[in-house]
Amino acid sequence: MDLELSETLQQTVDKLSENFPDGFIGVYQSTGDTFVQIEGDSIVEVCKYLKNQLHYIYLNDIFGIDRFTSEGRFEVAYHLISLRERERLFLKVRLPEQDPVLESVTDIWKSASWMEREVYDMFGVTFTNHPDFRRIFMPEDYEYFPMRKEFPLLGIPGSIELPSSTPDTE
Repeated sequence: MDLELSETLQQTVDKLSENFPDGFIGVYQSTGDTFVQIEGDSIVEVCKYLKNQLHYIYLNDIFGIDRFTSEGRFEVAYHLISLRERERLFLKVRLPEQDPVLESVTDIWKSASWMEREVYDMFGVTFTNHPDFRRIFMPEDYEYFPMRKEFPLLGIPGSIELPSSTPDTE
């Protein structure tokens, strides 16, 4: 498949594949965006390199994806922007269904803290070395992850105490 990358994006992809031969899996394009798939063990080093050497200083988003497959079920995608080059890049890491774990990138981008907590809260991906790792939407003792594809659309009856639908009258 021939990719139509801008010169700066092509240089970025080339540098990533050269500097991280064990961590670089591949690159593809979809809907005009460029996605670089890397190994989970390389996430911190690749992100440091992208920020410090290639000027992808802005972390726009981190989001989870449930591919609902038997191998590499979960993906975590990092949406990075180089303001200098006016380019954006998505890093993707695939994780197993059992015990999906990644190292936190909050030491690189402080804004990653809330985004990583959201991915954990909704998908169950654990981020090691996170400075404040706790749930952000659901109660701390909630044992489910609502954005997983097997989660029922109407929720799990009785899993969260809901307020009464009738007004209190005294």
